[in-house]
Amino acid sequence: MPPAAARSARPDTEATAAACFSIHAWAEPGVMPRVLELFAKRGLVPSRWHSAIGGPGGGELTIDIHVQGLDGAPADYVAACLRQVLGVEAVLAARLVRSESLEE
Repeated sequence: MPPAAARSARPDTEATAAACFSIHAWAEPGVMPRVLELFAKRGLVPSRWHSAIGGPGGGELTIDIHVQGLDGAPADYVAACLRQVLGVEAVLAARLVRSESLEE
């Protein structure tokens, strides 16, 4: 049974929280391992990771990451840590809460 904070108002659904991060950084080889290290050090495995190179001359790297079960203050702390990574220029953080039916 999930903790009370994770339950939704309806008894036949369960809320699933995820933290979503959009990271804009330099397109350099060391950026992705440094970003991933922040999650690994906390025992977290991203449920989704998408990266793409773009911008003028291919010099910009965008990384979109979703981490299931990460919410609240820990997600804010990870976002603040990401902003300190060498090569990271901007971090946008959001929370995704989705209700899933327990009947499936």
